[in-house]
Order: sequence, then C-alpha cells, then structure tokens
Amino acid sequence: CEQLADNKHSYLVSSDDNVFDLIKDSFKVIDDFVTEEEERSLLKEIEPYMKRLRYETSHWDDAIHEYRETERLKWTQDNQKIIDRVRSTAFSEGVAPIRSVHILDLAKRGVIKAHVDAVRFCGDTIAGISLLSSSVMRLVDEKDSKRFADALLKRRSLYIMSGVARYKFTHEILPQEMSKFKDQVIERERRISVICRNEPNYSDRSD
Repeated sequence: CEQLADNKHSYLVSSDDNVFDLIKDSFKVIDDFVTEEEERSLLKEIEPYMKRLRYETSHWDDAIHEYRETERLKWTQDNQKIIDRVRSTAFSEGVAPIRSVHILDLAKRGVIKAHVDAVRFCGDTIAGISLLSSSVMRLVDEKDSKRFADALLKRRSLYIMSGVARYKFTHEILPQEMSKFKDQVIERERRISVICRNEPNYSDRSD
C-alpha cells in the first residue's frame, strides 16, 4: 500500500489516491470508542453464551472460517447504552436499526475472506466494535483487485462502513501472516466484533 499523508484518516492506507478518496468518505474508524471497563462489561455478558458454542470450520457462504456467532436482542442497562451510542454514531436520524446485534467471535487463526455483505440482510451502513484484538481490514475494488485499501481496526475501536465501501468493495480481515499496517506487524488474537446494522431499504436497491 502507498501511505497517504492524511492525519484525519491515519487508520487508512491505499493502493492509490483515487481509492483513498473513494474510501475515506465511506469508511471511518473511531479509536477508543469503548473504554477498557466497557469492553469488560460487554465481554462479561457475551462470553458465557459464546463459550457454549463450538468454533465452526466454515460459513454457509465460505466467507468465514474458525468462528462462532450469535444475535443478541437484550442487553444489560450499561451495555445497552453502548449499543445505543454505536447506533447514534453510525446511523442518521430516522434510520431504523436492526433490533438484533450480530456478535462474531473469530479465533486467533480464524479468517474472514473477502466478501460483500448481502444487501437483503442489512441496509447501507454496518458498524462494528472490535474487542480483544486489533486487526487489519482490507477493502478491495470488486472490479479491479489491484485497487484496495487497508484499515487498522485497533482494539476497542469502532468502524463504520457505508456507501461505496459497503457496496463496491469487498472486505476481509487479514490473517496473521498478512496482518501488517504501514509495514508494522499487527498481532492477531481472538477477536470479537459487536456489529450493528440498519434495516434494508428495498426501495433504494434495484437488486
């Protein structure tokens, strides 16, 4: 990746200026979105259920390997405040969030392959908190694999993906052997992402 000097988007590097200009307006990362205490609070609620599940070797669409996942509707009062903060940060006023929150537990050696989330399942914005581990997300132009951007998702950060990044680029979590950002190795550990989405607006989509 070519490093681009833009302090406002220091979490993002890209293959060229044009990709950077496309992605910077549709992919945002907010570092330290949750505190260490809030991370512990979320994990305290998530872990008892996740530990009862086994890691799956492959996903129905072959996009994820070595993962556990669930949907959660109800949260403790403190954790609901965090979820509400994600939604108010990521979604415009009047946008209806999907009530259930998607929780994805990726093993240290787990892989999320390049994919575009199915539009029939969620709307134009996806927002996820990264717990337990930092990682690198790669976004690749669906029509030209040489055009891509890497985003550093630090532990306890929030990423918000919409628009062009959501529909025109695939996204993936890089495996440990590729997990680098600006030539720095980003150690991959077990990672739990807490993901909020908005309801699909079928009138906006031709497919």
